[in-house]
Amino acid sequence: SEKTFEEIVKSKGLTVLGWRTVPTDNSSLGQTAIKSEPCVRQVFIARCDKCATDQDFERKLFIIAKQAHNELRASGKDNFYYASSLSCRTIIYKGMLMPEQVGKYFPDLNDPTMDTALALVHSRFSTNTFPSWERAHPYHYIAHNGEINTLKGNVNWMKAREPLLASPLFGKDIEKIKPIVNTNGSDSAQFDNVLELLVMSGRSLPQAMMMMIPEPWNGHESMSEQKKAFYEYNSCLMEPWDGPASVVFTDGTMIGATLDRNGLRPSRFYVTKDDLVIMASEAGVLPVPPENVARKGRLQPGRMFLVDMEKGRIVADEEIKQQIASEKPYRQWLNGNLVKLADIAKPKQVYGPDHETILQRQLAFGYSFEDQRKLLLPMAKDGVEATGSMGTDIPLAVLSNKSKLLYDYFKQLFAQVTNPPIDCIREEIVTSSVTTIGPERNLLDPNPESCHLIELPTPILTNEELAKLREVAHGQFRSVTIPTLFNPKAGAKGLEDALNELFRQASLHIDAGINLIILSDRGVDRNNAAIPALLAVSGLHHFLIREGKRTKVGLILESGEPREVHHFCTLIGYGCGAINPYLAFETLDDMIRENLLEGVDHYTACKNYVKAATKGIVKVASKIGISTIQSYLGAQIFECVGLQQKVVDQYFTGTATR
Repeated sequence: SEKTFEEIVKSKGLTVLGWRTVPTDNSSLGQTAIKSEPCVRQVFIARCDKCATDQDFERKLFIIAKQAHNELRASGKDNFYYASSLSCRTIIYKGMLMPEQVGKYFPDLNDPTMDTALALVHSRFSTNTFPSWERAHPYHYIAHNGEINTLKGNVNWMKAREPLLASPLFGKDIEKIKPIVNTNGSDSAQFDNVLELLVMSGRSLPQAMMMMIPEPWNGHESMSEQKKAFYEYNSCLMEPWDGPASVVFTDGTMIGATLDRNGLRPSRFYVTKDDLVIMASEAGVLPVPPENVARKGRLQPGRMFLVDMEKGRIVADEEIKQQIASEKPYRQWLNGNLVKLADIAKPKQVYGPDHETILQRQLAFGYSFEDQRKLLLPMAKDGVEATGSMGTDIPLAVLSNKSKLLYDYFKQLFAQVTNPPIDCIREEIVTSSVTTIGPERNLLDPNPESCHLIELPTPILTNEELAKLREVAHGQFRSVTIPTLFNPKAGAKGLEDALNELFRQASLHIDAGINLIILSDRGVDRNNAAIPALLAVSGLHHFLIREGKRTKVGLILESGEPREVHHFCTLIGYGCGAINPYLAFETLDDMIRENLLEGVDHYTACKNYVKAATKGIVKVASKIGISTIQSYLGAQIFECVGLQQKVVDQYFTGTATR
């Protein structure tokens, strides 16, 4: 392993000066920790003349560490290789240790010549993964108390963005650092992987943190316009990494901390009169005489606490964020490139209701009396979901003797243990239903075109809004409609062939420059059955991720199948950017004609239905601690009950199946 590592260092124009076995004392360790105790080696690398700054040297070391991981660990040559740190600014000592054991285990830390201006310690309690030496904190840049609820989606989107990544700072070495995310790591490790990439590509550490854990800016009345523009622009580049989190970060020149937008983790700080800054999850971690306390407080939701070691001062949240937000004309970029759905020209053709065939189509899509009277009617009349008692007395879809929709085989995970749900009614300010759709650009090269997307106030589209996107002639947007129909007489083989043909067509259209794909099941009759919408959406989403084309296109669904909140949630959770439930709208119109829905016209009924569906999606996302639909998109917060493993692996990749 060391020989391979030295060859990689040499290939980057650097020289290994030597190795050292880090002295350790395991006398205080428990049995489990000793069984998996690693050999810790420290390498010394000489800085070359081409590395004019510390950051240039750090970038070289970052590439070396990523390449070494790929060639040693990922390839299977050395299953125990792990780089705790490789930096000219910081050294990380960590392991399966309690805080009081760290100094005893690593005698280096007791050496009188060991001198540092900062220290970052985190005693991690493993709630979602098994504890191990490499999963101990801190990571290269962070220590993290909390959970990333949107992790699957964040990682999938990062994988999808990899083909677009390019930067003169990396050159050809950009391929050596892929995959960006080590999926075998914990949620904290994967967060650290992406943060490190953003910093190495030229962003400051606080700016990268603002991108990954943004404040709630949508309904924030007192936030400055510049800061709002920064957050809005960067939401076009990357979705938030959402969940309860207190993240402390450092690159050796500064150290800071930030809280998630809901403030669901505690953080307290003390500043003493002799210029010592102490931050911890609770007060009293270190003994400080009250008379020596110059200032104390707590970190507020979405806020940042930063100590600049080079300037020797604490930088206020407002100062650092305002400085970052004013570096580029973000509002000007947004005004020139971000397209609001309402600003797109009215369409020439909008599908209207077809009352002659509505009953046949309702039967084809599995509509029931309950769907119409108990679900759609209150949503259209009052703009809220119907209230029902808790619990369910019907069998699981896989055990039912009735035909069930594919959505019924998926159950949403929910917040538990240390992961509180969000009250989306009383904490409405932190939630957002706004999403964007369209092709993404290079994450490492922020420019005006990066925000050339279409902004949707909600992912639920009316027929007119869908028609706008179908006929869009605004900027560089080009759309195509692909039918999601198959011959029911061909059975399962016919369905599989139709899916493969759908994927092939989508790939060809993307190659031809299409950047909005509308999947439509209009045209259902006795010879044409609809591919289950969730199967078509998720299958195409994962196919395009594997092909490296997912970020080149926005996926829109035009379907008669989805009508309730759970349907919309699964579709969004598996990558659908916008949904037009056209048969639900037709059903509302039919109910008005039959005097079953009184007191509202068709426009009001549809408006109320969209409002209720949107509120329902936000509510469901909140149960797992996710605040924005943008973060929920592609997050796959579901488990599957009763589907074959082969089907799940192919079309719902990464979903747990029971």
